[in-house]
Amino acid sequence: MISSVTSDTTTPPRRDRTHWLYLAVIVAVVAGVLVGWLAPGFGKSVGELGTIFVNLIKMMITPVIFCTIVLGIGSVRAAARVGRVGGLAIGYFLIMSTVALGIGLAVGNLLHPGSGLNVAAHAKEVTKYATDAKAAGGTWQFFEDIVPTTLLSSLTSGKVLQALFVALLVGFGIQAMGAAGEPILRGVASVQKLVFRVLTMILWLAPIGAFGAMANVVARTGLDAVKQLALLMVAFYLTCIVFIFGVLGLLLRVVAGTSIFKLVRYLAREYLLIFATSSSESALPRLIAKMEHAGVDRTTVGVVVPTGYSFNLDGTAIYLTMATLFVADAMGKPLAWHEQIGLLLFMIVASKGAAGVTGAGLATLAGGLQSHRPELLDGVGLIVGIDRFMSEARALTNFSGNAVATLLVGTWTNTVDPARVRAVLDREIPFDERAMVDDHPAAPHDKDLVPA
Repeated sequence: MISSVTSDTTTPPRRDRTHWLYLAVIVAVVAGVLVGWLAPGFGKSVGELGTIFVNLIKMMITPVIFCTIVLGIGSVRAAARVGRVGGLAIGYFLIMSTVALGIGLAVGNLLHPGSGLNVAAHAKEVTKYATDAKAAGGTWQFFEDIVPTTLLSSLTSGKVLQALFVALLVGFGIQAMGAAGEPILRGVASVQKLVFRVLTMILWLAPIGAFGAMANVVARTGLDAVKQLALLMVAFYLTCIVFIFGVLGLLLRVVAGTSIFKLVRYLAREYLLIFATSSSESALPRLIAKMEHAGVDRTTVGVVVPTGYSFNLDGTAIYLTMATLFVADAMGKPLAWHEQIGLLLFMIVASKGAAGVTGAGLATLAGGLQSHRPELLDGVGLIVGIDRFMSEARALTNFSGNAVATLLVGTWTNTVDPARVRAVLDREIPFDERAMVDDHPAAPHDKDLVPA
């Protein structure tokens, strides 16, 4: 397999220049922190740069998900295979969300990081998030919003679950058409290449977005505000690290025989992009391409990854549990065990469809407290200042969970090539950045790709 990849010398590979982009992101993040600290007025004024960049990324999510799922399902002639992959994925997501929920509860009850804090000065800051949470509706509203008003509105509403739902219908519809659906598939494949080309152009703006976002958050919170809540932040980050390298790493080793450290190294650029934007959605298209390159079947990737972005919320589960206990302790009104479980299960359901979106976790936290313990709602304002910093770990954990889930479901359904996974993670078959945008006659994980 490897020799066939490296022996093709007819087309000399172009130099991969994307490493300059990610080095620029690191420099931009450091510069943003310094500017926000030393020149807070200017730092606040450039905050919109980060918002604009994240909005550009979010603009591309719906077409990426639609094209990926339609191609993944429409190219398979056995509907039962897609159903088996989706069923296993949903079951796994529910189990792992419960595990993450339990870990967050254990750490929060052990440390009690909010004890003894005064939240009176921060009470007014929660108004915006309470309003957002009220507008979001309840659990039934969540299920109702899955069905779009029209077929095309699912592609313009910006709601991930609506795009997922319609893409499933279109994919199965093309599948049922048989050979007559092949021209449609080729058209969707061409649209996908265009989408990835536009997305690649947008990603070159990442340093500007990262600079604006970091300068703004440091200017508004100050370094002292971060230090006051250091215990919660450190505890949350350490909990996420233990979950990724302990729980997910052990599961990946036992089931797929793969090292979590090699997988993290393989996805290093995506981690950096997520850290800069605080949104796991910014790396969704690259995760799809890299999982296919690693040897996971396109159908499995097309079902597991987009679904995971709405249902596999390991980082969000940990965040919501620890943040809730923090607020309750800070308000001097700790939650009983039955209250913790009931409230946090509600939050997990309410957060579906908002994974990876900056600020969604805080709005979900406010919504849960408003519906179950409204007297604690004012305490949410205490963590407004550091939520932006915690969102990085939340998004990175969600992303890691989806990457691991793709390999696990692929192993369980025999839709992954273990030999190729090992070769890719051992850097014997490097990921070709051109695979996302160039015209290749075969899928990204086929054997005739020339590495960069």
